[in-house]
Formats: sequence, structure tokens, C-alpha cells
Amino acid sequence: MLDSEEGLRLILAACVPLPAQQIPVAEAMGRVLAAPIVANAALPPFDNSAMDGYALGGGAEPLPAGSAWPIEGEQAAGDGAARAQRGAWEIMTGARLPDGLDRVIPVEQTGRLEAPPRVRLLAEVAAGQNVRTAGSDVPAGETVLAAGTVLAPQHLMLLAALGMTRVAVAERPCVAVLCTGRELVDDAAVPLAPGQIRNSNGPFLAARLPRAGAELAHIETVGDEMEAFLAAFARARAAGARVVISTGAVSMGRYDFVPQALERLGAEAIFHKLAIRPGKPLLFARLPDGSLFFGLPGNPIAVAVGLRFFVEPALRAMLGLPREVPWRVPLAADYAKKPRLRFHLKARVALDAQGHLAARVLPGQESYRIRPLAQANAWVVVPVEAMELPAGTLVEICGLGHLESPNFDGSGA
Repeated sequence: MLDSEEGLRLILAACVPLPAQQIPVAEAMGRVLAAPIVANAALPPFDNSAMDGYALGGGAEPLPAGSAWPIEGEQAAGDGAARAQRGAWEIMTGARLPDGLDRVIPVEQTGRLEAPPRVRLLAEVAAGQNVRTAGSDVPAGETVLAAGTVLAPQHLMLLAALGMTRVAVAERPCVAVLCTGRELVDDAAVPLAPGQIRNSNGPFLAARLPRAGAELAHIETVGDEMEAFLAAFARARAAGARVVISTGAVSMGRYDFVPQALERLGAEAIFHKLAIRPGKPLLFARLPDGSLFFGLPGNPIAVAVGLRFFVEPALRAMLGLPREVPWRVPLAADYAKKPRLRFHLKARVALDAQGHLAARVLPGQESYRIRPLAQANAWVVVPVEAMELPAGTLVEICGLGHLESPNFDGSGA
């Protein structure tokens, strides 16, 4: 069995970063920036009022409480440039400051006088007070987002404020999924015959891959016949897939035909079997045109581990992202495992009463048990050499997806 780090090294060596493409900002949610974003304008674009009140000028000196100023004009949000002469301007939040004015006093700190209209200051007001100066958020020409940023709503807010309509993002890896096994039933409305099971791997991968930055080009369930698999493989490639993931048929049973199918396709098997649990029979191959193939075992948690720890790092490399850096969090309780394998454990990470993070390995770590994964918010990774890990031992923690921030709670670990 190949060491998992060596297997990952071989996977990454076969990955080529994909080219950039220009897309509308409105379609860029979740995409990875291929180039830094440089502000083409200042934010705010002009000096404006931070609140409703009166705009005044006065040089470097504060204007004293008790002074009264003639009301010269009014400026609302959306009004254009205006030039002040000598008095106060009634101003609304967000409105452009008239040229020549440099401070704003809130309306509740003023009194209105009539005949003629004047405003009396009930508090001192200093230069720059309650003014949002041009470029105080973003100066023009400044880099505001780095290449490799995974665009989230707050980034789209910034791009919209800057008036950007298109951005350069990494092309999405085009992926296909082939689920093997004549026991699998896709249609939830169809009653199960004896020996049949619902296909859970297909829906899982179909939901997870787009969240990992990939485009799902094709998904299909096939039986245990090589010819049917090869035909499905051809349909996947015709749909544009440059990465094909299969589930099942990679172990040592009579119907585990995937290695032979790859030989028929002229693929180079780079490795088959890693020193991991679950998912030990994982197969990785490269096709003659450079396309990649991941043969994952059929058990649901083996599929989840294969995707998270071997397929997703490949997607990161294709998207131009650096290798992921896991968290290190103490275990909440003792844990023991067998040697010679790296374990990937369904876990829950939470804050304790003192505000410290701790990782709790969930019961039910067998590769067929789906329910604990539904309860997990993280993976605990235990290295090959580790055996006895007492509570408090620092272990590597990875989120459920490589592009997703950890979602830890305060329920206690």
C-alpha cells in the first residue's frame, strides 16, 4: 500500500492549472479569482456626510458651541456638486459635501432659528467630524482582492461598489461521476427488491462537487458489466469531463472490473491502494490525453474520504489554489487506532465553556455508516504512526469541504 502523502504527491504532479476566463460579476459567486482585483476608482468616490445634520467649514479650528450660522442650502443623497459660500448646508446621510465644507454636526446637536434661517450649534464640531472622505475605504489603484480568493457575497458587494462588471476567474474543472453496482437504485419512488440499496453516493457527489469548485458534466449509474461502464465512460467524456470519478468495483471481488476497464482505455494506473482508512482500495489513473480518473470504493464514507482528501486537492491545484493547511485542535477524549494506516474520522468540533475548541470523534466510524457524517462538522485526520492519543492531543482538523469555512458551534465538544 502506498503512503497517502506519496499518493497525494503523485495526484498533484498530474494536475495542471486551468486557464482563466472572464465572466460577469453577477455570475461569479463561489468562483476563484485568477488575477488580483485593483480598484479602478476610490470608495467613497467623494467626501460625504456620515449622518443627517448640517455641513460647515472652518479650517483647522473647531467651531464653538453656541455659534450660529446662516443656512445657505440643502444637499440630499444623489445631489451633484455644489459650492458653499459662507454658511451651513442642511445635509442628509450619504450626500456629497458641498465644496469648501469639511465637517458635519448631527441634527440633534443643533437648534433651528428663523428670520432669517440659521442653525445654532449645541456642541463643538471639529474639522473632519462625521465626514466620510473620498478613498477612505478604498483608494484608487489599490489591490483589494488577491488572486485565489473564493468569491463570496461580501466580495461581490465590493466589486459592485467599484462598478466592475466582469472578473477573471479560474475555469472550473469539468467532472463526471459514474456509480457502479447492479444493486443500486436511483429512483427513490421505486420499491427496493431483495438485495438492492438506494444510491447515496451519486446524490452526495452531485451536491458536493459544485461546492468544491467543479462543474458536474455528467452523472450516471451503471451495473457491474465492463461494456456498460465503457459506454458510460464515453458519454462522460463526450460531455466534456476531464476528471472522471467512479464509485465501487475497485477492490478484489469478481465484479471489481474498473482496473481492467482502464486498461482497455489505455490509461496509466498511477497507484491502486493507499494506507488509509476508510477508502484503502482507492485507484488513481491518467488517460492518454492527460485526463484524470479516480476510482473510489463503493462504501459511502470511503467515497466521502476519497473526494475530500484526494479529489479535492486535485481540484484545488487545477483552480490555481495552494495546498490546504489544516487546523490543529485538541481531542476532547482519548482515542486509539491501529498502526500502519492514516485514519480519517467523522468528528464534531465545538467550543467548550471556556471558549476553547476541542474535537470529538463521533461513534460509528465504519465506512458504511452515513448518519455520523450527517452529524459531523469536520474531519479529524490521525497520522499513520499514531496509536494511542490521549485527550488534549493536537490533531489535524479539516472542514467538510476545502472551499468551506469551518462551521464550529458552542454546544460543547
